[in-house]
Amino acid sequence: MENLIRPVIVVGGSVLLTVLIGWATDLLLRKADTRHSETPLWGLLRRGRVPYQVVLCAALLRGSYDQAQLLDDHRTGIGRALTLVLIGSVAWLVVRIAAAVVETSYSRYARVHRDPARVRRVRTQVTLIMRVVSAVVGVVAVAAMLLTFPAMRAAGASLLASAGILGIVAGVAAQSTLSNMFAGLQIAFGDMVRIGDTVVVDGEWGTVEEITLTFLTVRTWDERRITMPVSYFTSKPFENWSRGTPQMTGIVYLHVDHTAPVDAMREKLRDILRECPAWDGRACGLDVTDTTPNTMQVRALVTAKDADDIWTVRVTVREQMVRWLAKEHPYALPRVNTADATPPPARIPGGRSSSADGAAARPT
Repeated sequence: MENLIRPVIVVGGSVLLTVLIGWATDLLLRKADTRHSETPLWGLLRRGRVPYQVVLCAALLRGSYDQAQLLDDHRTGIGRALTLVLIGSVAWLVVRIAAAVVETSYSRYARVHRDPARVRRVRTQVTLIMRVVSAVVGVVAVAAMLLTFPAMRAAGASLLASAGILGIVAGVAAQSTLSNMFAGLQIAFGDMVRIGDTVVVDGEWGTVEEITLTFLTVRTWDERRITMPVSYFTSKPFENWSRGTPQMTGIVYLHVDHTAPVDAMREKLRDILRECPAWDGRACGLDVTDTTPNTMQVRALVTAKDADDIWTVRVTVREQMVRWLAKEHPYALPRVNTADATPPPARIPGGRSSSADGAAARPT
């Protein structure tokens, strides 16, 4: 009877104690979150209640399993399994706590600073820092798990002795991967490109959606995703429309007939921009920039506060200007001349043209 009751007490007591401690801790975190609503730290820490309870249960079972006297023939294997679970859950809990602290710091920074560029910069750095922390914690946890096996401890000396050679070989083999990782750190702390920036890469216009240590994702205007290695942004030129001030100047080209009323088009451009909410009112203008034998090129210059608004202003000006010309001044639209060309005057012997002779022979 004692052999049956003892394992139930040990295992059941560990599980019950884990549930009670986890419930009490979660209750304290909820009260702290309610009392300090200005900071999201306590609410974010509640996300770690599952790994926290796993850590408690694994630690209690690992410490009291010998007293249960259950499955004595497999005591070593079960003890090692509990140790592995404990190490893994501790790593999980550390990552959750680090994420809560980092996210809280970012939230406070975003609340204090109103500059979108600086906020996006910190957000990019925070994201990459969390990825580095998760990778380091994961590597340490895996190493700790491997060291629980005696064979791994015995091979430690030989691994350390050959670490230099292995490091050189790994560096040569993973040269591109390492360069991408260093490029990711350079992007994070060099303020070259940030999450949310509007960029133009390889002729594609889009917004930076994700930055990792090895790749960067750009979401285009038609909702496609372009994934590029981060080393591209450190080795090749690209356009960053969000760096500095997001204000932009846009150009609309129109091809019209030579008889087009340029002054009236300038007035119409001002009327269109006054009714366009996307125009920021900084500047506007309309000038003739080029001519061809058939048309005249007119350039309308407009401004807006960011890339999205400049697109709206340009399409609005182009659409309404063409519609106004077609309705009010249809003669100003480009035309193809289909009339026969006037032939040159005919020449007659003696050096005079036939038109001159006809004029001389006409009675006065």
